[in-house]
Amino acid sequence: MNDGQNDDNSMTDPVRAQYENYPYPPRDPADEASRLIVGSPSHILEIDHFLYSGRRDFSQPFRALFAGGGTGDATIMLAQQLSDIDANAEIVYLDISEASRDIARARAEARGLTGIRFVTGSLNDLPTLGLGEFDYIDCCGVLHHLEDPLAGMKTLGHALLPHGGMGVMLYAPLGRTGVYHVQALVRMVSENATDDVKLDIARRTLNSLPPTNWLKRNPFVGDHTSLGDPGIYDLLLHARDRAYSIMEIAELVAKAELRLVTFLEPLRYEPGIYIQDDELGPRIRAMSALQRCAFAELLCGNMKSHRFYVVRGDNEQPTVALAASPDAVPILRELDGAAMAREMTTNRTMSVELDGIKAGFNLPQMAPAIFMLIDGKRTLKEIHEKIIEAAPDYTAPDWEAFQQQFQQVFNTVNGLGRMYLRCPT
Repeated sequence: MNDGQNDDNSMTDPVRAQYENYPYPPRDPADEASRLIVGSPSHILEIDHFLYSGRRDFSQPFRALFAGGGTGDATIMLAQQLSDIDANAEIVYLDISEASRDIARARAEARGLTGIRFVTGSLNDLPTLGLGEFDYIDCCGVLHHLEDPLAGMKTLGHALLPHGGMGVMLYAPLGRTGVYHVQALVRMVSENATDDVKLDIARRTLNSLPPTNWLKRNPFVGDHTSLGDPGIYDLLLHARDRAYSIMEIAELVAKAELRLVTFLEPLRYEPGIYIQDDELGPRIRAMSALQRCAFAELLCGNMKSHRFYVVRGDNEQPTVALAASPDAVPILRELDGAAMAREMTTNRTMSVELDGIKAGFNLPQMAPAIFMLIDGKRTLKEIHEKIIEAAPDYTAPDWEAFQQQFQQVFNTVNGLGRMYLRCPT
C-alpha cells in the first residue's frame, strides 16, 4: 500500500471538515474478521456484466479508482473480490478526509489486502494528481456534495479509459422526502453554532417532530436513527447536499459526454411490475426506457437514491451481457439456487419486497431445474443438456424452448440484481 497526499486550500472546505470529524459511514476495522459488506455498484459480477459484456479477463491489468472512497465499503468489497480471483489489479482510493482514509486503510490491513494505493485529495484534482486512467471508477455519494457536480462528473469521465465504465450513486428526491425540510429547520436555529451545538439542536429537533412531519413519516431514511452522530450530521447538517431525479441524472450524464448503461436494480425501474392496467399498460410500454424509469420513480415514491452505470459517450459498443450464447455461464449473487429450486416445487413465484412494495414474479415451468443446475460453472448449453437428460423423451425441451424459459428467469432475477452472466471471451 502506498500513501499519497495532496495539500491544497480545500482543507478549509466545510465538507472536508465534516468528514474529518465524522467519518461516514461509521465503520470498525475489527468487524472485517466477521463480514464483508457487499452492495451496488462496484460488485465484480456487476462490473463484468454491465460494463464488459461478461467478458472481462481479470488476469489482464485492471485499474480501479474509488473517487470519494469514504470509510471504504466499496473499495474493500471490490479489492477482496479481485484478490479472491488473484486478479492483476491496482486499486486507487481517493478521498478528501484523512480520518476516513485511515479507517479504510485499517480495514484493508485487517484483510491483508495489499494492492490499494491510498491518496488524500479531491476528485476535482484528478488532472493534477498524475494517477492515470482507469478501467473502472466508483463514485458513490460524492457528486451531490460538490459545488459543481457536472464539473466533477466530467473530470471522472476524462479519467476513464476508452473501454472503461463508472458506477455512480446519487441521492433521489422522493425517497428523501422530509430530509430537506428538517435540514432547513435545523439551519434556522443553529446559525453560527459549533458542531457540538448543531448536533444537539438536530437531536432536539428530531425528538420534537410531530407525527405529521414528512421525515417522521418517511420509512425509507434511517441514518439519523441507526448511525449515531455521523448519520445525523450527514443527513441533516451537511454543508452541500442535493438530490437528482431520473431526468436530471440523464441530463447530467449527457452533459458530461457519458452514456447511461443501466439503473440498479433494472426491474425496479419498470412500471409494469407495479401497474397491471389494461389501459395504462400499452401507454407505458410505448414510452422510451428512460421515460419508463422516470415514471417508476414518480409512481413508487420510495427511491432514496439512484445507482447506475455509465460509459464514455464515444463508447458505442454494447456493454451488457446477453443470454443468447450457449456458452454463457449464469452466476447467482447472494442466492442459493438449490434452496430456491426446492421452494419452487409447488409454487414458481419469486416474492420480494422493494422498500415497502411487495411484488411477486411468476417463473416458467423449467425455473426449478434451472436454479438447481446453476453453479457458476455450467454454461447454458450444459444446463440445457442436464435438463434433457432428466426429462422423458416426449417432454425434453429443444434449445429454443429452453432459451425462452431461461430468458424469463434471467429477466426477473437479473432485474432484481441477483443473477449475472459470464460470456466466452
